[in-house]
Amino acid sequence: MSQNNTSILYVGLDVAKDSLALELAGSSHPLANDKKGHARLLKLLRAHPTAQIVCEASGGYEQPVVRALHAAGVPVSVVEAGRVRHFARAQGQRAKTDPIDAAVLSAYGRALQPPVTPAPTALQECLAALSTRRLQLIASLVAEKNRAAHYTEKLCVRQHRQLRGLLEKQIDQCDAAILELIQGDAVLRAKAQRLEAIPGVGVVTAATVLAELPELGRLSDGAVAALVGVAPYNRDSGTQTGGRHIAGGRAAVRCALYMAALSAVRHDRILKAFYLKLRAAGKKPKVALVACLRQLVVLMNRLLKNEKFQLAS
Repeated sequence: MSQNNTSILYVGLDVAKDSLALELAGSSHPLANDKKGHARLLKLLRAHPTAQIVCEASGGYEQPVVRALHAAGVPVSVVEAGRVRHFARAQGQRAKTDPIDAAVLSAYGRALQPPVTPAPTALQECLAALSTRRLQLIASLVAEKNRAAHYTEKLCVRQHRQLRGLLEKQIDQCDAAILELIQGDAVLRAKAQRLEAIPGVGVVTAATVLAELPELGRLSDGAVAALVGVAPYNRDSGTQTGGRHIAGGRAAVRCALYMAALSAVRHDRILKAFYLKLRAAGKKPKVALVACLRQLVVLMNRLLKNEKFQLAS
């Protein structure tokens, strides 16, 4: 839905697990975060055809209502919660309740005019769900492996083996389902093949990137590096020059690409030379590796943006 920014009515929607707080044209409306609540939300919005919802990413609790808004053709912007909190503090707003948060979201929309979050395709939703489940299983497996060092009772040891086997089996099932999903779609398959041509990037890494970073190939190199969280930010003031640090971004993509970068600096001559050059210049190993990770993200972005772009031989 294309609208003139001056005519848009920014509507704040604070999302909790079971409830919604709507700030619409100066009025507050408490709603349930369920199908009935979503239906009432859409009914309230009918009288405001230029409305654009602004809500925070709330650990997944926002996804059902965002899907309902997308299905109804209502533009919605899902924004980073940390930015909204800083915005509230900048306004001197320290109190925090659901209605207050909804009003802050409305003000955030009016002041910053956030872009509309595009509706994902059914394929993207399925791929993201499988990728998220895989990451959850891996986290559980790592936690179980760490706990196993303290098991001494036979029952605990036996249960550990059983649980570890189950988790590993379910991870393999997710891998197979993700691979089948990618292979079954011509566009995804072509993207995955281009990504897998990069040394260090395998099927799982390519799938994670495609699932968690659907914007890849549509953004500038700097924007995609910032989105992943590998863009260095300076901290300078007056004559003082502070160290550069990365911050924010999508942790799942960064973790997957970190392992790919570890492999790439060993097997890709260009990234290996770049890494060694940074180390020779006095950069710490992790700093040099993150710089290589950033180069890897930029390379992926260029590969998907331009089909004629080729890897250096």
